[in-house]
Amino acid sequence: MRLARARTEDGVREGEYREGRLLTDDADYQVSQADLLAPCDPDALFCVGRNFAATLEQMDYERPEEPDFFIKPPHSLLGHRDPIPYPDWTDELTYAGELVAVIDEPCESVSPEEVPEYVRGYTIMNDVDALDQGGRTARKAFTGSGPLGPWLETDVDPTGIDVHTDVAGERRQEANTELMLFDPYEVVSFLSGRFRLRPGDAVAFGSPANPGLVEPGDTVEITYEGVGTLVNTVR
Repeated sequence: MRLARARTEDGVREGEYREGRLLTDDADYQVSQADLLAPCDPDALFCVGRNFAATLEQMDYERPEEPDFFIKPPHSLLGHRDPIPYPDWTDELTYAGELVAVIDEPCESVSPEEVPEYVRGYTIMNDVDALDQGGRTARKAFTGSGPLGPWLETDVDPTGIDVHTDVAGERRQEANTELMLFDPYEVVSFLSGRFRLRPGDAVAFGSPANPGLVEPGDTVEITYEGVGTLVNTVR
């Protein structure tokens, strides 16, 4: 099932998304993909970095002994088809296509085996990064640095999904989530030992190799098999 949040004539509504229709408990709305918002409203977006071996090689990073994470704030979020701002204080804006779990029930200190009980579904994030800034917060936590969407897919196994990212029509990333150093269940379990995760919180699992630069006018399309395609154009 695909769950979505969208702008409607009655304001922001949530429900099941079916080919241009949003079905709520009491209404049936016609919506375009441009009406779709980020599919969750998190207190925090937890992001794991350095989680693909090929990325470690490319960026000359050391292999982490446990998930290496940082946090994007809620105001970093954009929806599907929203334009990505190109800040005037950076000359090196990059993309990175990531799978994201959205928490359904409050949880803490859960085992990897228990994680599916607490996950509502999966969506996609573009981890936008101002690469020439100092420190992860300055690079990754600014307004518009976390496009998320297009919807939440509830029926998917996150451990063996093909992924590819196209920028301006050119294939830039291609991998499978089985190549993650820490699988999605391990990551959520690890974070739940340090935070009490809340409904709507989002956990991103890192990017395959070849995150790279974008320019104004570039359209970034990130596809995770069985989940969907997140599309945003750099403004």
